[in-house]
Amino acid sequence: MPARAAPLPPAPLPAELRRRLQDLERDEDSLSEKECVKEKLSLIHGFLQADVQNQLSELEAKLRCEELSEERYLAKVKALLHQELSAENGDAVPLLQASNGCSKNGAYGSDEDSERAGPDGEEDSAMEMEEAAASSSSSSSVPTLRARKARRSRSNGESKKSLASSRVTRSSGRQPTILGMFSKGSNKRKSEEVNREVKQEAMSVEKEEEELDEKEQDEKRIKIETKEGLDIKDEITQVKTTPPAKTTPPKCIDCRQYLDDPDLKFFQGDPDDALEEPEMLTDERLSLFDANEDGFESYEDLPQHKVTSFSVYDKRGHLCPFDTGLIERNIELYFSGAVKPIYDDNPCLDGGVRAKKLGPINAWWITGFDGGEKALIGFTTAFADYILMEPSEEYAPIFALMQEKIYMSKIVVEFLQNNRDVSYEDLLNKIETTVPPAGLNFNRFTEDSLLRHAQFVVEQVESYDEAGDSDEPPVLITPCMRDLIKLAGVTLGKRRAVRRQAIRHPTKIDKDKGPTKATTTKLVYLIFDTFFSEQIEKDEKEDDKENAMKRRRCGVCEVCQQPECGKCKACQNMVKFGGSGRSKQACLQRRCPNLAVREADEDEEVDDNIPEMPSPKKMLQGRKKKQNKSRISWVGEPIKSDGKKDYYQRVCIDSETLEVGDCVSVSPDDPTKPLYLARVTAMWEDSSGQMFHAHWFCPGSDTVLGATSDPLELFLVDECEDMQLSYIHGKVKVIYKAPSENWSMEGGLDMEIKMVEDDGRTYFYQMWYDQEYARFESPPKTQPTEDNKYKFCMSCTRLDEVRHKEIPKVAEPLEEGDGKMFYAMATKNGVQYRVGDGVYLLPEAFSFSMKPASPAKRPKKEAVDEELYPEHYRKYSEYIKGSNLDAPDPYRVGRIKEIFCNIRSNGKPNEADIKLRICKFYRPENTHKSMKASYHADINLLYWSDEETTVDFRAVQGRCTVVYGEDLTESIQDYSAGGLDRFYFLEAYNAKTKSFEDPPNHARSSGNKGKGKGKGKGKGKGKSSVSCEQSEQEPVELKLPKLRTLDVFSGCGGLSEGFHQAGVSETLWAIEMWEPAAQAFRLNNPSTTVFTEDCNVLLKLVMSGEKTNSLGQKLPQKGDVEMLCGGPPCQGFSGMNRFNSRTYSKFKNSLVVSFLSYCDYYRPRFFLLENVRNFVSFKRSMVLKLTLRCLVRMGYQCTFGVLQAGQYGVAQTRRRAIVLAAAPGEKLPMFPEPLHVFAPRACQLSVVVDDKKFVSNITRTYSGPFRTITVRDTMSDLPEIRNGASALEISYNGEPQSWFQRQIRGSQYQPILRDHICKDMSALVAARMRHIPLAPGSDWRDLPNIEVRLSDGTTTRKLRYTHHEKKNGRSSSGALRGVCSCVEGKPCDPADRQFNTLIPWCLPHTGNRHNHWAGLYGRLEWDGFFSTTVTNPEPMGKQGRVLHPEQHRVVSVRECARSQGFPDTYRLFGNILDKHRQVGNAVPPPLAKAIGLEIKSCVLAKLREDMAETSALEKMETMETAD
Repeated sequence: MPARAAPLPPAPLPAELRRRLQDLERDEDSLSEKECVKEKLSLIHGFLQADVQNQLSELEAKLRCEELSEERYLAKVKALLHQELSAENGDAVPLLQASNGCSKNGAYGSDEDSERAGPDGEEDSAMEMEEAAASSSSSSSVPTLRARKARRSRSNGESKKSLASSRVTRSSGRQPTILGMFSKGSNKRKSEEVNREVKQEAMSVEKEEEELDEKEQDEKRIKIETKEGLDIKDEITQVKTTPPAKTTPPKCIDCRQYLDDPDLKFFQGDPDDALEEPEMLTDERLSLFDANEDGFESYEDLPQHKVTSFSVYDKRGHLCPFDTGLIERNIELYFSGAVKPIYDDNPCLDGGVRAKKLGPINAWWITGFDGGEKALIGFTTAFADYILMEPSEEYAPIFALMQEKIYMSKIVVEFLQNNRDVSYEDLLNKIETTVPPAGLNFNRFTEDSLLRHAQFVVEQVESYDEAGDSDEPPVLITPCMRDLIKLAGVTLGKRRAVRRQAIRHPTKIDKDKGPTKATTTKLVYLIFDTFFSEQIEKDEKEDDKENAMKRRRCGVCEVCQQPECGKCKACQNMVKFGGSGRSKQACLQRRCPNLAVREADEDEEVDDNIPEMPSPKKMLQGRKKKQNKSRISWVGEPIKSDGKKDYYQRVCIDSETLEVGDCVSVSPDDPTKPLYLARVTAMWEDSSGQMFHAHWFCPGSDTVLGATSDPLELFLVDECEDMQLSYIHGKVKVIYKAPSENWSMEGGLDMEIKMVEDDGRTYFYQMWYDQEYARFESPPKTQPTEDNKYKFCMSCTRLDEVRHKEIPKVAEPLEEGDGKMFYAMATKNGVQYRVGDGVYLLPEAFSFSMKPASPAKRPKKEAVDEELYPEHYRKYSEYIKGSNLDAPDPYRVGRIKEIFCNIRSNGKPNEADIKLRICKFYRPENTHKSMKASYHADINLLYWSDEETTVDFRAVQGRCTVVYGEDLTESIQDYSAGGLDRFYFLEAYNAKTKSFEDPPNHARSSGNKGKGKGKGKGKGKGKSSVSCEQSEQEPVELKLPKLRTLDVFSGCGGLSEGFHQAGVSETLWAIEMWEPAAQAFRLNNPSTTVFTEDCNVLLKLVMSGEKTNSLGQKLPQKGDVEMLCGGPPCQGFSGMNRFNSRTYSKFKNSLVVSFLSYCDYYRPRFFLLENVRNFVSFKRSMVLKLTLRCLVRMGYQCTFGVLQAGQYGVAQTRRRAIVLAAAPGEKLPMFPEPLHVFAPRACQLSVVVDDKKFVSNITRTYSGPFRTITVRDTMSDLPEIRNGASALEISYNGEPQSWFQRQIRGSQYQPILRDHICKDMSALVAARMRHIPLAPGSDWRDLPNIEVRLSDGTTTRKLRYTHHEKKNGRSSSGALRGVCSCVEGKPCDPADRQFNTLIPWCLPHTGNRHNHWAGLYGRLEWDGFFSTTVTNPEPMGKQGRVLHPEQHRVVSVRECARSQGFPDTYRLFGNILDKHRQVGNAVPPPLAKAIGLEIKSCVLAKLREDMAETSALEKMETMETAD
């Protein structure tokens, strides 16, 4: 039987406690005797020795069974307490139990004591300290005199083995890492360094405490904490002066909980039979061995036990969490419970030894999940290690949070290991759909719990990254973690300073099978490979220069302040550690997390405020150059003279003969610049000397391709100038590489990447390049005529054509009168305008007699009650996201009544100044009914009016068709759907009488004259408008065959749906790896073959000659695919800065490269790549350049642009990058002109590449044909539903209200509304949504700070403002505005975090850094538009404006689908989040339709050209046969 424990030496009561007892005695008058005794008892109960506690228990029992009266009971208790307290102050033998096993002055038991403790006199103090865990020595007795001593002495640096794999010690500011949980192993390893650090810190703590104990007499003590050698003074919560009204409530100076918090609970005390720790440890029930074995000899380490029904409390008896940094700051925490042997897995009390006041806790730790989902958590005291089982009932809520955060970090790390590119919303979805393991005290994970534990979770991710491969990009900088860090205001680099052990990767999690290695065609592979091997070296050199300038660390966090470790890979490469110094990587222990996150954020920002770049200048300004006559001599006679110029065919320069049509290199004025290259199109001599006309070539590096271009490839451009012959440097050879006859079947063959041999004088070209729009097109076919052969310049000809087309002209004069000449027709930009035609004009071209109602101004802000709405002060900006207040008006529409020119004084008409007399049409919103009228009316409805005005022809923006509805032979719906720019009217509007009347006869007839039915679109270069015009006027007999289409990364099919609506294509094949989206595609396109597999695998099969895949589905073969479209995901390399070897290898294996290989193999007629706006900026636009480079090299005509979906008829801002390509011989489509006006802020569509600004061909930059579509248009007809509505089919309960709703419901009557379901938000989120006001622009800043009873029965708390915020000052009533110590410039204090508040604590915490988190918990505005529809609507997600304008819920799946323009009949598949994701990832069908119509017009134009050619040939043939 082990020896009984010796009595423990006494310890003083803490000064704080004594002070409170004295306060009590002073206040005795105001308290009843009973209250006074009760109060004293609660204060010192935990410090009473066992027999005193027993006496008290006996007295209580007697009182209960009425053996004692209450007076006698109180008298006896008072006497006991008096005896206790006087003993504590005097010299009597004290009855108080030693709280720490240390005597008053901090000295420990004498050496004799420690020798007596073990029969063999073993030295007891040389214990090992492993993260402050003590081992027990000696044979069979357990030493008892060591509680404090062990805490200080166990540090002789030997590493130890025991159950925990990561633990927190009292004197090191650390928390356990989740890595331990992953490694199911059970070793606690620690490097010597840690032990040394801990030892020194522990010593310094002891010293501090000893000194304090001596000075403690009755002063109001400030707790000094030791933290890494710095003394940080905690706030003094007891202040002598009477506090002003607005002070913060007092906190406990130990556990830092608010003393007025109703949730602050006291430990209820131990049962009578509870043993103290040393005695409990000797109980035979805990022995692993039979009585006859010498059990304790086998312990190399501390004994290990389990403890169940435990509670953890501070020395005041407050139940408190142990994971908030208290142990690390040397606050003494104790625990009580039933201790069980290590092998006992049953958490009930049976077989356990009741123990009281175990501790103080020196360390806490986490070890591997117990073969499953629950982590094991443990404590180390001076005597033993304890693994926690079940908490006591009173402690369960506190412990549940601890388990929650550990389990949550496990979810996060595992999820992000496999899915580095997910968004914050995806992570939320993962967390909210994970069911907590059985046995944990909570039933669902919520966003609130993620934010509550964000600091811990992020620290686990940091430690995971540290353990990882230095080549692996850290999980910390994934988009999802960056959002979490910002939102929750996580402090980075906090723990690593103390953690020094090298943790290896946790047990490897099987990664999800991501896309396989990219399958590429030889050509695509070669382009990428040759370019990158050279480029990366160059870039790395440049980066070295940049890095020398750049700060590589923030310098503030603890990580930055570490010394180099000297051991990691990076250190070993440093010169000072004997390495080469080449890698220039920071020590792995010093990788600054703040900098990494900041750089990743900067990568993703796109700067829309682009400085205007001057357009590329002419190559040379044809300066005069002193001519060296002897170099140059004409060969032969002039071939033509036209007065001043003698034209020659040949010239000899430096004994080299040149003739017209040869190509030359031209010396630049600046000799450091490379030579210019040009074709000589004419040579002559005149007064300026010997001249030639240069038609310039543009080197690839001067196009958007930049450095990715082939150094020998040139491009034709429309630039030319006259130069002196003396500038010619020499003759060069420029070969035109035409696409081969069999071009479309040559895809995927092993081709040589070199087009010509590099001999320094040979170049080639394939394309013409438009510098403004970055369009690569097949060279124009313009040929010289016989008479201008000697001076024919293609550039001059084309520029003349364009100029000629742009100049407004009149034709078909009618009569003269009133000093005017009248005409029947005028032309501009290749479009004809006749009398009776409809025209578009800018909104300022004319106004109406009916004065518009002043635009709805927002009501003036009224003063709000800052007590109730403490965050409202953050709403000082007038700008509201998603508002249409600044959207422009659509075009004014008029009908041409007269076309005329004024007659000059010389009697001739001034044809340079063409005027139009037009009749004005009103739109519904221009009438007195204003905007309300437009909401119900068709978007192309107009009203005739008798108002007229005169406008300049130059002001005309385009032509449209306006007809009288009654004159139509088809229905108005069919007419409107039959083409663009079609309007109708049924009534006339009289502004004077504010009435609607029948239109006059002359208004009606015009629509029937056969004029003005044209559909010219007024294109910039007028290319498609001419063809459209012809198509309207000829009988439409052209039946357009639909393009056979392959949609890769098809999602649920938005792109294909739009193309089908445009009538341009038929999607025969689709590839979509994600099953729910693939199923949705099948539902809507039953005849399509949908492949649910990796696109790389399919391409490999086709390239190796397979006809079917493993499921027997037929694979498309070469020549089958006429159009290829898709949006390859771009994760992994989406940052903006340069590629390095790692991100490049990611790109080389990316789906963009696979997609380009599809294009190369199948060689479709048309190719479309759709992506996020930033696709054009990724990696300094390198991703875009390489994409275009591949297409150009394949022989494709191509271009790129950014389009705003909101301009094509959806109520949503969504900018998308589009790359378009057309095969040789096809026409390269233009980008579609906008149809609707939209908020200008969202319409910045230019792109800067290498400091050059590119725009697309779009001319309607300010206004457009139709008004903007609003949220009201989109969804006002949908029935009301509640948070969490899940009925998949309900009835509409009403008719469509708006034009958009009529379109989206479709012409077939559909009684059933599908997928009007919304996410079920947690009780707290639901309460927040209920309290967001309905006014436009409302968001979290309008939440009241109140307590609310939630639907789950719990009650929220009010948010406490506890710090003075320097930046925002105080409220008007003097209240504080800060919620964390960081607003005062101090580090964040974990004790400041608050939860379960209506105003989420994290938002005011980090609001100043993030534009006040404007829009989170934001409501949509009825008259506004959606933010970019996301894959998971979350009020605190990236797009927080997801609340319905009036209902207290997030938007439904159907509402999101409508915001994307999906018809109501379009089917989605899977659960609610699957459906949200399908909608959020899709291309809006209206945008796809607009692009599809442009492709269609190109197919039509080509068809007509081919037909014209065929008929011309036939004519020639018939003439020949006639001859």
